[in-house]
Amino acid sequence: MSTEKNGQPFFDDPNAALREIAQNPAAYAHYLADFNRVVLDMLAKLEILQREARVHCRGTHVEGDKWGQAFLRSFPVENSLNDVLKNLKNVTAGLEKSAHKRHAHDEKVKEAEKSRKEKAQLKVRKKNPTLQAAPENSGQQDVQNQNSGYGGPTSIYNLDRRESA
Repeated sequence: MSTEKNGQPFFDDPNAALREIAQNPAAYAHYLADFNRVVLDMLAKLEILQREARVHCRGTHVEGDKWGQAFLRSFPVENSLNDVLKNLKNVTAGLEKSAHKRHAHDEKVKEAEKSRKEKAQLKVRKKNPTLQAAPENSGQQDVQNQNSGYGGPTSIYNLDRRESA
């Protein structure tokens, strides 16, 4: 079945839902938050499993063990779960970071659009100065110019007749 979405045809694309999520920063953050909840739940359960395994493995003594041998035998089990827990903590941090980066990307795109529009407007004003709007306080500026104690603009030939303050 072929339908068109955003002008692009797709045929029962299994990635269509993820594509839409990737295009919307809020949906992206929500989707990653769902994953983060699952990973945090796994992390909590594995931490409990780690404690229980440590207690069991360190407490398992074989007849003839010297002091500390059970403790040393438990290290490989504990280290493997420690590695898994460390990786899961990194995954949760990465998911949060990714959501923030996606939001920041969207903000940068909006800022870039805005700054480019402003630059284009400045360029147009620079090329055609007659299109610039008159200053809002032009009447006040004229009054200030008259009250400044100097006459209007004079040529360099009339400088000796200029009124002083």
